[in-house]
Amino acid sequence: MNFKKTILLLLIAATTAAFSTKLIKGYKVGDTIEDFKLKNIDNKMVSLSDYTDAKGFVIIFTCNKCPYSVANEDRIIALDKKYSPLGFPVIAINPNDPKASRGDSFKDMKVRASEKGFTFPYLFDEGQKVYPKFGATKTPHVYIVSKKTMKVEYIGAIDNSSRNPGKVTEKYVEDVLDALLAGKKPIKTETRAIGCSIKVLR
Repeated sequence: MNFKKTILLLLIAATTAAFSTKLIKGYKVGDTIEDFKLKNIDNKMVSLSDYTDAKGFVIIFTCNKCPYSVANEDRIIALDKKYSPLGFPVIAINPNDPKASRGDSFKDMKVRASEKGFTFPYLFDEGQKVYPKFGATKTPHVYIVSKKTMKVEYIGAIDNSSRNPGKVTEKYVEDVLDALLAGKKPIKTETRAIGCSIKVLR
């Protein structure tokens, strides 16, 4: 009886693990993404199709409280300031469940965006429907997408110093964007995202 129970539990665990892996598999470099529509901090719904003149997007999953996200906020603002006029606007998305992450409610997002002077949309992934499609696991987690093909060009970190901007020696996102704007293929298309785990209510 105990042996049968053990086998059954192992089968359930294996099935659950396989199912979970499938759920968080997400997009890979070269994949075509689906558009989405999420609420911005100005209460308007935003989708990628709204950006008719864009060449692509710097989609960043981030949040209000994660120390890694906070450490990257000024860099995210700088990216949008530099590359939005060139056709690659930043689209920030908060993937955390506010019930599982204190300080990440939609109201809190509005406050944080105002405090920092965000120049880009800061969208709320209500119901956590978008981030699993991307396969995002951290905040921050970056996806660069070309508008014409809607294909993923890069996945990973903003640069090689997650907490200290003074120690940056490789600017991954800028290198990819500069290559795309020059009509070239990016050399480094994937790096490891370093940050806080996305918060899900268990």
